Amino acid sequence: MNAPAAINPAAALSLRGLTKSFGEKRAVRSLDLDVRAGELYALLGPNGAGKTTTLRMVAGLLKADGGGIGIFGVDAIADPKGAKRITAWLPDEPMLYDKLTAWEYLEFVAGLWGVPPKVAKARAQELLELLDLWQHKDERCEGFSRGMKQKAALAGALIHEPKLLMLDEPLTGLDAAIARQVKDLLQQRVRDGATIILTTHILEVAERMAHRIGIITDGALVAEGTLGELQARAGAGMSLEDVFLQLTAGARQSEPAA
Repeated sequence: MNAPAAINPAAALSLRGLTKSFGEKRAVRSLDLDVRAGELYALLGPNGAGKTTTLRMVAGLLKADGGGIGIFGVDAIADPKGAKRITAWLPDEPMLYDKLTAWEYLEFVAGLWGVPPKVAKARAQELLELLDLWQHKDERCEGFSRGMKQKAALAGALIHEPKLLMLDEPLTGLDAAIARQVKDLLQQRVRDGATIILTTHILEVAERMAHRIGIITDGALVAEGTLGELQARAGAGMSLEDVFLQLTAGARQSEPAA
């Protein structure tokens, strides 16, 4: 087997030959992927396609079986601490310390990242105000609704101003008003220079927000490009839903028999 190509130091995220198996199941298959600095990249795929596994390896929560991971030129395999300093990961289920208030939670997370207290205080207030949580800053997280917990977790992910933010299904279960707040904040972060990768089953979100879209199935990238480029490949005038279904179905049919 040939060694994977070198990671791209100019990319926000560069994956080369990334591989992960769980027992007999190959979850990620020699995945090559580059996400450009300053873009919002949507990673789409059916359930079990390998999206979350890929991002968990990038975040350092799973050990890759093989391949390379580069984050803004930092080798995340050789220097995991250096990579984590510029990265944030937000899972689909918000993880908070229920006995802390929203303000205490952000102070705690900022302290973990070594953010100076004065800077942390200003950022925490800005994030809580942007996400309409300021009036709840002294309430314990255990009493929050799912949407409020999602927003508090997002604020925690942003408190150290990561260059690369990865979100797994960030809008699932949110009502329209909260979803709009989250989308507005993410788009503002991209305008400010951050890079965002998100997974979503809400294809309209990818269609409206993403600069580029990658479609993954059975652990392999089967298509990538702007919405227009994907439509041109699948058929003019098709919706993203039609494109997604056609490309994922085509990838399954082209797989060799086991």
